[in-house]
Amino acid sequence: MSLKITFLGTGTSQGIPIIGSTHPVCLSSNLKDKRLRVSVLLEWDNFTYVIDCGPDFRQQMLRANVSKLDGVIFTHEHADHTAGLDDIRPFCFKQGAMPFYAHKRVLNELNTRFDYIFTTENKYPGSPVVDTFEIENKPFFLGEKQIIPVDGLHNKLQVFGFRIDNFAYLTDMKTIKPEELAKLKKLDVLVINALRETFSPAHFTLNEALDVIAKLKPKKAYLTHISHQLGFHDDVQQKLPENVYLAYDMQQINIK
Repeated sequence: MSLKITFLGTGTSQGIPIIGSTHPVCLSSNLKDKRLRVSVLLEWDNFTYVIDCGPDFRQQMLRANVSKLDGVIFTHEHADHTAGLDDIRPFCFKQGAMPFYAHKRVLNELNTRFDYIFTTENKYPGSPVVDTFEIENKPFFLGEKQIIPVDGLHNKLQVFGFRIDNFAYLTDMKTIKPEELAKLKKLDVLVINALRETFSPAHFTLNEALDVIAKLKPKKAYLTHISHQLGFHDDVQQKLPENVYLAYDMQQINIK
């Protein structure tokens, strides 16, 4: 079962361009410098899942021409990864309840923030309907594929990355313990966050991401969750190692 990955968004929490910004990257005419909030689409056989559901979700689903969605997998609860939840409605109307896969803490937070979605009493008939599945730090299965959570810290907040076959997706990571990194050996493709070159308390910098890549030695690595402060796409790409790529919106990868 081959795995197709589409980068729905590769930007940081504000996206690129940032509203009102006159930073040169925000003014760039290069489409690769225009980044929606971070998310990926995963497809294999007849299954379709997204990791995270940020505020650009509707636009991303339309742009990628997604007509069926089998579930949403959440890395953590921050708004740039969850604020698009109401826009799962068209899928719910067609398919029924949408499966959510997340840490218990994340599901509790979403229940508070989107109580009208999760309530079972006097539920508004036009609101989304969800089925919730708690993720712990142990493998689970979706559509006959094993999903291996990878535990890490986003500053002090627990977040999950995920390994599927020989593909792994890490975003909003700052710290990963050695036993978690050990889950990421012999990868064909690693996607990892690289916010900017200067220090961040909550995200890998470019050099920190490159250090992780050097340790894990995937065949290819793609950088995501990118700030305008990292620079122009084409300029950054020229400085990267041969097997490392700056991901861009709507880029597709196929892994057999």
